[in-house]
Amino acid sequence: MKKILDGVNSSADLKKLNISELEILAEEIRGILIDTVSKNGGHLSSNLGTVELTLAMHKVFDFSSDKIVWDVGHQSYTHKIITGRKEKFSTLRQRGGISGFPKTEESEMDAFNTGHSSTSVSAALGFATAFAMEKSDARAVAVIGDGALTGGMAYEALNHAGSSGLPLIVILNDNGMSISENVGGLSQYLRRMTSKSKYINAKVSAKSFLKGFPVVGEPFRRFVHRAKRLVKKLLLQKKLFENMGLEYLGPVDGHNLKELITIMNYAKSIGKPVIVHAVTQKGKGYAPSENNPAKFHGIGKFDQKTGESAVPSKHTYSDVFGSEITRLAKNNEKIVCITAAMPDGTGLTEFSKEFSDRFFDVGIAEGHAVTFSAALAKSGLVPVFAVYSTFLQRGYDQIVHDVAFQNLHTVFAIDRAGATGNDGETHQGIYDFSYLSHIPNMKILAPSSGAELCAMLKFAVSECDCPVAIRYPRGSADIDRELTGEIKDGRGILERVGSDVLIVALGSEVGEAMVAAEILQEKGISAAVMNARFLKPFDEELLKKLSEGKRMIVTCEDNVGIGGLADTVRRILGKEILGLSFSDEPLRCATIGEQKKDASLDGRGIAERIMMLTSEGDKIE
Repeated sequence: MKKILDGVNSSADLKKLNISELEILAEEIRGILIDTVSKNGGHLSSNLGTVELTLAMHKVFDFSSDKIVWDVGHQSYTHKIITGRKEKFSTLRQRGGISGFPKTEESEMDAFNTGHSSTSVSAALGFATAFAMEKSDARAVAVIGDGALTGGMAYEALNHAGSSGLPLIVILNDNGMSISENVGGLSQYLRRMTSKSKYINAKVSAKSFLKGFPVVGEPFRRFVHRAKRLVKKLLLQKKLFENMGLEYLGPVDGHNLKELITIMNYAKSIGKPVIVHAVTQKGKGYAPSENNPAKFHGIGKFDQKTGESAVPSKHTYSDVFGSEITRLAKNNEKIVCITAAMPDGTGLTEFSKEFSDRFFDVGIAEGHAVTFSAALAKSGLVPVFAVYSTFLQRGYDQIVHDVAFQNLHTVFAIDRAGATGNDGETHQGIYDFSYLSHIPNMKILAPSSGAELCAMLKFAVSECDCPVAIRYPRGSADIDRELTGEIKDGRGILERVGSDVLIVALGSEVGEAMVAAEILQEKGISAAVMNARFLKPFDEELLKKLSEGKRMIVTCEDNVGIGGLADTVRRILGKEILGLSFSDEPLRCATIGEQKKDASLDGRGIAERIMMLTSEGDKIE
């Protein structure tokens, strides 16, 4: 049976459809979303919630000339399907396939590359400004979730937009969630608002009616205008956005295509900054996702019928962190935990339930989280900020000025460090060694197993009086491997004895180095493996001792080479080494295994690089 989607290859095709056909199209698209994400993994609940919203925007706007900027961009799957990429959509988040985020390299219909939160209004305002300078009547549209509005950058942009007077259109996708349920005053304010779609329809009709009055009717028009504003004030009570200079329209049912199209046409017509408040349901149309939208925010392969994961559950580093920090907190009442809207993703769900008065979710506001933690530390508490590596980048200035310069005992539990797989370049944690290693007073540790993570956490909260960063990878932790010796400040350990080559590794690369050493042994090359444990302070004494008499020194790190382990070892030894790391180019979409293999950071790749040089008789000095 022929589907409506079969005839939709562009926005132009979609504009020919009536409301009934669009509603059928929405359900066809939901079927594709569920089917594809169940096989490839990805962001499901956010995309199921924005199907009608996306169709309405494409019905009203022409994005061959207008510009749409998706905040974060994880909710842009429907947009991709209806802009000429439906045939390739089965390759979503696969190596060489369709990205899970907007990519200008992928389609001209993707106006701006995104991946992190709260940037859309700034970018869309930039487009609106350029349109004004070019005297173009094209429109710039930002689509931002209520979760992203907890990020300060969004307010900086809204403040600028309100004073600009430019016809920027901000679509507020309000589903009450970011990844987990939203917190804070703004989300409470938005929830108090009730639907005003009838008011909007009346406003549009009144505007059209009054345009027909002659000049003598001006006093009447002014009277109606004043009455209209009074009614609106009574309806909305609070005018947060209008006080910033933006016309506020809504809330509108984000799944009612007729209402959405009506309100967006009006927003397009008024020629000044406007915010359209659309209320949506995250995970709509798929019961497991509706019931547990946080689980299906970013999910791996799953069974469509049950919604259960298709991959056996394993203990992840996030799980180990969550359990251990909860255990430590039972014996240390000064430990408090902070998250930036990610209690589930960082493993803090158990802690938040057991110590609700010592748990703080600050929303998508990493810079604020760092300074908030600094003041907690200054007050004698032990703050532990659990955050993904790629998101901590957003708090760099605060780490330097508010934590490090004051030498405050703040613990950064940095999740998803190193390669993170199919989310693409914006979510790879391969820069944290580099942006933390030059900061004064900072200690940096990287565990190679679950046991080491537990020991490092205990060391960080109990034995330190300065900033401490513990970075650990995405995925399963080796919970069976026993700890080799206790954690001592700035001390590494010898994991394997060898006489020919020294491999110095950190974190997840320790396991890969051990695999490489086994392969090399079979080829007649004896490799020692040093688990550095600390990047800073580094165990210079052990490094110099182990490097004596070695034909080659090799470093392995799941970070870019500049400013990381390789640079540290070169500086200490004062000679060239073989530094294996990720290059300082964006790390593209692929599995973690593929990403490591490409960079020769898997066990076999490390061994092959070493054999390539030793077989040629090269001695790197």
